[in-house]
Amino acid sequence: MNQYAIQPTRIQTLNSQNARKGNYVVYWMQQSQRAEYNHALEFAVQQANRLGQGLLVVFGLTDSYPEANLRHYRFMLEGLKETALALGHRGIKMIARKGHPAEVAISESRHASLLVCDRGYLRHQKAWRAQVAKQASCPVIQVESDVIVPVQTASEKPEYAARTLRPKILRRLEDYLVDLAPTPVDHPSLDLPQEGLDLQNLHGILKHLRLDSSVSAVTPFFQGGTSQAKAMFEDFMNNRWSHYRVNHNQPQTDGTSRMSPYLHFGQISSLYLALQIKSLSPQLEIEKDPYLEQLIVRRELAMNFTEYTPGYDLFDAIPRWARETLARHQEDKRSYVYTQKQLEDAQTHDPYWNAAMREMKHTGFMHNVMRMYWGKKIIEWSEIPQQAFKTTLSLNNKYLLDGRDPNSYAGVAWNYGVHDRAWAERPVFGKVRYMAASGLERKCDIDAYVKKVDALASRA
Repeated sequence: MNQYAIQPTRIQTLNSQNARKGNYVVYWMQQSQRAEYNHALEFAVQQANRLGQGLLVVFGLTDSYPEANLRHYRFMLEGLKETALALGHRGIKMIARKGHPAEVAISESRHASLLVCDRGYLRHQKAWRAQVAKQASCPVIQVESDVIVPVQTASEKPEYAARTLRPKILRRLEDYLVDLAPTPVDHPSLDLPQEGLDLQNLHGILKHLRLDSSVSAVTPFFQGGTSQAKAMFEDFMNNRWSHYRVNHNQPQTDGTSRMSPYLHFGQISSLYLALQIKSLSPQLEIEKDPYLEQLIVRRELAMNFTEYTPGYDLFDAIPRWARETLARHQEDKRSYVYTQKQLEDAQTHDPYWNAAMREMKHTGFMHNVMRMYWGKKIIEWSEIPQQAFKTTLSLNNKYLLDGRDPNSYAGVAWNYGVHDRAWAERPVFGKVRYMAASGLERKCDIDAYVKKVDALASRA
């Protein structure tokens, strides 16, 4: 396959505007916030070359993004700063403007021949793109770049579980697991007159945004940007990959790649990560499958969930059997009941759970095993399951760098039976899967995890 080729199944025309002769092509960058391994960007470069025009990359910065706070904005802007510099080295001008993202895109496309956008899977992301498609006076083309197998190509319906989506993805995987080279830019655009925010002055931008600053940045643990992600991933491959299969479910170790914040903001491509893993020595083959399962199947199952579940952030999104069994046990006696404030302050009787909450608050990250335990216990310690669902999603989205993401919504819903099956019936949970502290004690060195979090918190 041509190293510059974009698979046609990634490309979708969003409106019926006729082609016109404008002054440049616009790439409205919103989800895929990177300058490499970005199918939407490379498609936009190719269209600009075809039209003999320059490419203007535009980012709309709103300070009212749902549930985002200073922690999220700092990380995102660190990445955008780097992306703008990287695009400049390719001769492509990038501007960020404060305003509603859709309105910024529409404004900057008034003199454009074509507008290209990337794809998001959440309700507001779809609404923004629909607004741009309706109001832009030029053709609008969406290019999917944040999954390996396009969502509709993999499946045209909501999937019951990973086991039902996995074979559909694997049948098509080799068609999409192909390298993407940067397209040479025929017409540099750095002299275009458009001006935007000074992305090199992050402090100045943050100072003028109305943000919830109660959740601080986590720069001692994560800094935004493609180069940061690549350096972290290279360290993972060089120093921890050979033990991934054993350690990835051990929260006391540093056994995971910690790529989820960078994937969430589109600062790293899952395609890039998968190709790096595929290129590893055959002697390390046994480690590859569990990582690719998480990176591709599980992650893209979450996109399938939000794409085909309009109320993905609501309790009613969980399966009927789960709602019914939880309802039957709603009046069951709880051994402990905590308020959201007590949970947020990590003031429970459970040192393992408290450590997980503290990891989230201080670092913006939580190991996947602890995310499951953390979510299950909130069900157990809340008066009713609907309240537990709201609390879990609220804390998840507030503190995690990768919160407010399809994986977050699918992960929270998993605690309540989504992508899972019925288990033996028990108090409070009914037939929804239960997790116990004794399971952590049996499967990992959970006391070492608590000590690890203590050390991390001392650095915050």
